[in-house]
Amino acid sequence: MTASATRPGRFQSAETRVLLVDGVELVYRELGPATGIPLVALNHLGANLDDWDPRLADGLALDRRLILLGYRGVGRSGGRARDAIEEMADDVVAALRVLDLPRVDLLGLSMGGMVAQDVVRRAPELVDRLILISSGPAGGPALTEMTRVMVGGAVRASLALADPKARLFFTRSAAGKSAGRDYLGRLRERRADRDGRVALRVLRAQLAAVHRWGGQPPTGLSSFDRPVLILHGDSDRMVPVGNASALAGVFPTATVTVFPDAGHGVVFQNHLDVVVAVRAFLHR
Repeated sequence: MTASATRPGRFQSAETRVLLVDGVELVYRELGPATGIPLVALNHLGANLDDWDPRLADGLALDRRLILLGYRGVGRSGGRARDAIEEMADDVVAALRVLDLPRVDLLGLSMGGMVAQDVVRRAPELVDRLILISSGPAGGPALTEMTRVMVGGAVRASLALADPKARLFFTRSAAGKSAGRDYLGRLRERRADRDGRVALRVLRAQLAAVHRWGGQPPTGLSSFDRPVLILHGDSDRMVPVGNASALAGVFPTATVTVFPDAGHGVVFQNHLDVVVAVRAFLHR
């Protein structure tokens, strides 16, 4: 990896663009050269475009077109936030077609990974390679507990005058706490053209969507037969690590890597290693 993946770069200045999808404006950002198969990234629950780790985005965009796609009703995107994973997947499929992208690689983080799974179920012809990070399949282990875990973590963080992300995404080890502080600092690097705040109604809608996803019957074997990469933290409280094994059972072509001493924010705590792993997986 080059030094550009370890310092502020393209993410800091990428223009926030608007895409009209079924009459609704969705915000997105593009980074990297316009070569090869684009990588489209879908973020976690309660996140806007500014919640992407700048080091992750810059690292992934070193040699490919990276598209960070926003959700309906979140931040500066128009419309009402979706409360079903399947509806979010509909928006993604429609957005890919508006962008005239006949084939992409797709990365989903947490809830974004759930949306990505439904995209490949609905429109497998659009996706060449699939990356699922800190995510779980429909009916996955303890996914219906996410609301309780998230609310409890937010309350404890409030009492400690701490950012909920530090409590929910990172382990309480010295390394985890340090990684959390570094990540929160990186989120403040972008100062101009920022996305809009995430309203409480968005959190409610997306938590309901994840709860419904987790309450479905366990997913059967997927017909998606192209390469899949699954990354997870061994100490993830929001999406327990058993979901990595469950996903591997759904996608027989999957490769699984579990990071030690890592929580739900495994991709932020291990951003350098994740960039290396994802770029190697996507290399043709």
